[in-house]
Amino acid sequence: MLHPLTAFPPTRAAALDRLGRFAPKAGGAYDAGRNTDPGPDQPGAVSKLSPYLRRRLITEAEVTARVLDHHSAQAAEKFLQEVLWRTYWKGWLEMRPGVWNRFLQERAAQRDRWAGSMDMQDAEQGRTGIEGFDDWARELVATGYLHNHARMWFASIWIFTLRLPWVLGADFFLRHLLDADPASNTLSWRWVAGLQTRGKTYLATTENIARYTKGRFAPAGLAPMAEPLMEPPLEAPRPLPDAESRMPDEPTLLLITDEDLYPESMFPARANLSAALIASDPHLHEGALSGAFAGQAAEDTAARVADYFGIEVQRTARLDADSVMRVADAAHVRQIITPYAPVGPVASALSALTAPLAAAGMSLRTHRRSWDAQFWPCADKGFFSFKERIPAGLRTCGLI
Repeated sequence: MLHPLTAFPPTRAAALDRLGRFAPKAGGAYDAGRNTDPGPDQPGAVSKLSPYLRRRLITEAEVTARVLDHHSAQAAEKFLQEVLWRTYWKGWLEMRPGVWNRFLQERAAQRDRWAGSMDMQDAEQGRTGIEGFDDWARELVATGYLHNHARMWFASIWIFTLRLPWVLGADFFLRHLLDADPASNTLSWRWVAGLQTRGKTYLATTENIARYTKGRFAPAGLAPMAEPLMEPPLEAPRPLPDAESRMPDEPTLLLITDEDLYPESMFPARANLSAALIASDPHLHEGALSGAFAGQAAEDTAARVADYFGIEVQRTARLDADSVMRVADAAHVRQIITPYAPVGPVASALSALTAPLAAAGMSLRTHRRSWDAQFWPCADKGFFSFKERIPAGLRTCGLI
């Protein structure tokens, strides 16, 4: 198997190349083969664009536009829905940030409770004796990637066959997936467990695994049923936090985080930007591999941003007030603007900047992409309700 950063080169050029090769296949070929996991290093029907979308080296809007260059919205419906599932999860969590905080608290408690557990070590190291599951555990660690169907099988076996805490399974994915983010990862595990859609679980079966791995795996002894897990009631959805959509109105420092590494698509080349700071903070990454991907992607972004805006670009490995103020002072600006970061460690770090920056006479503005502004408010209920509003949202975005 290729090294993960060879299989997924962390550059926008590599993302565009992969998108260009996939887009002609995003219709019937994707629909027919999307559930089949042929195994690592084998050609399959899925795009494998998720690590790039995760860091927004490419955007959902441009992926959608490129696919619609080749297919009608109806022909590419299944693929477009997969792109928008990621958007839905982000919008849903943005309106319910307490779900992320609850996950963090429960994860800390379960880490203490299961510290030194051989059952946990066997599951993470692929030593359970369960065919397929052990292979996926090793594949995940080695490649930083799993097919979406394999992720569902793995999570179901983890929760219902092995009886391990779902939060530690979600944590295992966060620590190893190149594309793991708080929304998609946490809420997908909750969905398998029956917490996200109350009473609806996902049960991995021998027959389904054998069918969609083309007979590679047919694990015996899987749980025959999946009783939903229980939890206290969730908070009511909150309104989306405020964010800007207007351009900088005075000389401004552009602060780029590895939540959004394509700022050239948000601001015109002649925007009132005096300098840029790219913060790729390893303390905010759950895993070394995703941190390495983000770090190299940040290097790629620095070169593009300097060329596009014609400004000096600096990099920092700490997203803190001192680092930001130092660059802002050197650029003689009092205003900082940054692409909006959804719920997660980066958003928390940005929130912590507000007070010390204000005390120093500086303001921090967040800029939300039009895609998010259009679709996130539609994630107030279940995905079926969200799905009904997709066509209108795509029309508003000028994509259909």
